[in-house]
Amino acid sequence: MRILVTGGAGFIGSAVVRQAVAAGHDVVNLDALTYAACLDNVALVADSPLYAFEKADIRDRAALDRIFAAHAPDAVMHLAAESHVDRSIDGPGTFVETNVHGTYTLLEAARAYWAGQGKPQGFRFHHISTDEVYGSLPPDRSVKFTEATPYDPRSPYSASKAASDHLVRAWHETYGLPVLVTNCSNNYGPFHFPEKLIPVVILNALAGRPLPIYGDGSNVRDWLFVEDHATALLLVLARGRVGRTYNIGGDNERTNLELVRALCAILDRTRPKGQGSYADQIEFVTDRPGHDARYAIDATRIREELGWTPSVTVEEGLARTVDWYLANEPWWRALQDRQGVGHRLGVTA
Repeated sequence: MRILVTGGAGFIGSAVVRQAVAAGHDVVNLDALTYAACLDNVALVADSPLYAFEKADIRDRAALDRIFAAHAPDAVMHLAAESHVDRSIDGPGTFVETNVHGTYTLLEAARAYWAGQGKPQGFRFHHISTDEVYGSLPPDRSVKFTEATPYDPRSPYSASKAASDHLVRAWHETYGLPVLVTNCSNNYGPFHFPEKLIPVVILNALAGRPLPIYGDGSNVRDWLFVEDHATALLLVLARGRVGRTYNIGGDNERTNLELVRALCAILDRTRPKGQGSYADQIEFVTDRPGHDARYAIDATRIREELGWTPSVTVEEGLARTVDWYLANEPWWRALQDRQGVGHRLGVTA
């Protein structure tokens, strides 16, 4: 199968690219190389004859038409997106342009290509989205997001992703485009861009800086190891039912404070400080505007229909992530110089 992966130089996209090439698929990585992208993320497969790279913006219809014509993909995996909630608070326009208008432009290019090929039944447009479109859950751990949960986005980021989800489903219902949609919980792991919580905590701890936790740290997230997510995405592409949505979660709920303390304990073992614990650096800061209280995924559908379950516990995944960051300092040092990285964003409301 030849797969066109948008956003393949990003965090989740690069994990998909690496796994897809390893599985023997031809992969075309389409990425605009904005601030959060890094081609080092796909260095392991960059020299493979199965891999090709196209620098392009998903809002550029002419570029998309050229790429579809040149590579003739059997499937699209759409991961290109602006994804940092804090940045969406400061600059929502970029999120609307990329996540909404970009998805629309990609859908139209894919539809034109699909129709021009005679509407092959095997073609797939797989849209990768987030659980944040569902809004916020109550503290009751028995209540989780299902594929039937009504949308209730609370941030410019989640609203833009909700809009893109609706566009994809509308293109299926209106034009018959064979689509798949997945909504995932919070990802983490190697190559995680260093503006997100887990890498911020690891790198601030090593630098002796405060470990910022929004509010009182009681916000709950379900953590999904990125390699598990990539496996699930490729499985959905291969075996998912057209027009179907699949929720993908890690079944690893933790409060932000629990997560940060777990990271500190791992660092205390692997890179001990001279005195005290890294937890001594925890600092509670003003909460993010509109901060959702809790996310949790019910992954029953993907488990029962496709046989997927997460293989990495949060304890194992955090340890692997810390080890990766300790072993790959040149990678994250280079990214720390990019605009906004290492600075508090999203404080305007």
